[in-house]
Amino acid sequence: MMKKCLRSIAVAVVCCLTVPVMAAEKFEPVRMGSGIMTFDTVPGWGFDEQGRSVLGPTHGGVVVDKEGNIYTSAKIGVFVFSPDGKVVRRFLGDEYSNIHDIEIRDEPEGEFIYGARNVAGEGIKFHAETGDIVLKLPFPKESGLNLKKFAPTAITVAPDGDIILSDGYASNYIFKFDKDGKYKSHFGKKGNGLKEFNTAHGMTLDTRYNPPRLLICDRNHQPKGRLVHYDLDGNYIEEVVTGLGMPTSVAIQGDYVSVPDLHGRLVILDKTNTIIAVLGNNEDPKTHRNFNVPQDQWREGIFSGTHGSYWDKEGNLYVQDWNVSGRLMKLVRVK
Repeated sequence: MMKKCLRSIAVAVVCCLTVPVMAAEKFEPVRMGSGIMTFDTVPGWGFDEQGRSVLGPTHGGVVVDKEGNIYTSAKIGVFVFSPDGKVVRRFLGDEYSNIHDIEIRDEPEGEFIYGARNVAGEGIKFHAETGDIVLKLPFPKESGLNLKKFAPTAITVAPDGDIILSDGYASNYIFKFDKDGKYKSHFGKKGNGLKEFNTAHGMTLDTRYNPPRLLICDRNHQPKGRLVHYDLDGNYIEEVVTGLGMPTSVAIQGDYVSVPDLHGRLVILDKTNTIIAVLGNNEDPKTHRNFNVPQDQWREGIFSGTHGSYWDKEGNLYVQDWNVSGRLMKLVRVK
C-alpha cells in the first residue's frame, strides 16, 4: 500500500507546482483577531523552496497529532507537516484522495485518522504514522434507506469508539457505527426545519459539555447557516448559534471553538457560544467563497473560502482554504 502511495508522489507533486508565485519573504506577518484571540500569520508556511504550495487543490480538513505534526487532506491525498512547515510524510493515491473531513484519535494501538470521503462515498480509518487502512465504512444497507447517493462530508468519534458519519452532500442523514464499523442507527433528514439539516457539512465532538455532545455545522440552513447540538444517540438538544453564513467545520480547544466560514472568514466562539473574534474576513465579492483564487492572488491575512481548522497545544491555529492551488495557513497565537 505504501509503495503504491510513493509511486504517486512524483506525478502528483509536479502537478501541484505549476502556479507562479512571488517569494514568501516579500510578505510581512499580518495581525488579526482581538483580545485573547489575537494571531499573527506566518507568510510562506508550508511552501516549498520555490515559494509554492505543495498541496494542489484543497477541499478538506486539518488535525494535529500528539507530536505537533499537522495533517491536512487535499484532492491528491493527505500531507503531514512539522510545526515549522516542512513535509514529513504524505499518503497519496486513490485510497487517500478527496478526504473531505478528518479527525484524529489516540487509541491503544496508536493515533488514527478518521476521514469522510464524499467522492468515494465512504468513511475511512487509517494509522496516522504508517497510513495502513484498518477500516472502511460504505453506505450501510442495514439502515433500510434507499439512497441514490452517499457522499459523506464529516466524521467524528464518540468516547466509546462509536463512529458518527454525516452524509452532508446527499441525504443529510447522520449514521452511527460501532468501533468495528457495524451499523447502529441514523438520524436527521434534509430540510430547513428545526430538527432537519440543509447540508450537515461539518461535525465534531463538543467536549465542552459533560457528557459530550455532537456539534454539527448545518451549512446551508435557511435563512443563514447555524450550529446545532445533538446528543450521541441522535436526539436534538438545541440551536447553538445562527446567522453564521456558511459554517463548514468546527474544532474545539478547551472552552473555545473555531468555525471556518466558506464566505472567507473564521469565527471563534467562547464557552457561552458568543463570537469573540473574527479572523481573515474577506469582503471582496470576487474572491470570497471562491475556489479559483490562484496562489499569486492570495492576500496575506485574508481568506477566500475557509474549510477546515485545528488548534495545536500552544493555541495556534491551522486553517485550510477551499482553493484551487491548495492553501494551508498557520496563525500564531499572540501571548
